[in-house]
Amino acid sequence: MSKKVYIFLADGFEDIEGLTVVDLMRRAGVEITTVSIKETKEVTTSHNIPLLTDAVFGETDFSDADMLVLPGGMPGTKYLGAYKPLTDLLESFYNKGGKIAAICAAPTVFASLGFLKGRKATAYPSCMADLGDAVRSEEKVVIDGNVTTSRGLGTAIDFSLSLIAQLLGEEKAEEIAESIVYGR
Repeated sequence: MSKKVYIFLADGFEDIEGLTVVDLMRRAGVEITTVSIKETKEVTTSHNIPLLTDAVFGETDFSDADMLVLPGGMPGTKYLGAYKPLTDLLESFYNKGGKIAAICAAPTVFASLGFLKGRKATAYPSCMADLGDAVRSEEKVVIDGNVTTSRGLGTAIDFSLSLIAQLLGEEKAEEIAESIVYGR
């Protein structure tokens, strides 16, 4: 049975952080669904690129999720953090031990929900102060229990490969890295 991941997109999400995760997971055979938090599938990236998502939040059943992912970017991260149906889903999923992941500014959403208290975490440099009670790290990718965080656009491939390794094993992550000519 393939793994199922949902990545949540809002207007102003960082293109590379969102789409690198989608691209590499699909190469790995992970069933990843892009989900708009708007009432329409159309979202606009932080660099004004229009994009159609696979689904709309209000019409999607997340009960089969193996992982939930938040890309960064502004103002996308603010919209994600302010969307109560998403924060409610994240809280429920997190409290059941589900794997959650965020990159760039998006780990601040996890911090605001209390998920990073006492956990090692990272974020975009200007967002590090907003990680609440997290144990701050400058590593490219930090995994602490069921929470994965990463720094930003420049770490998007490492972040994506880490998520693949968590879902399908390190061998699959290495295979994908090699297939895109990425040295780890």
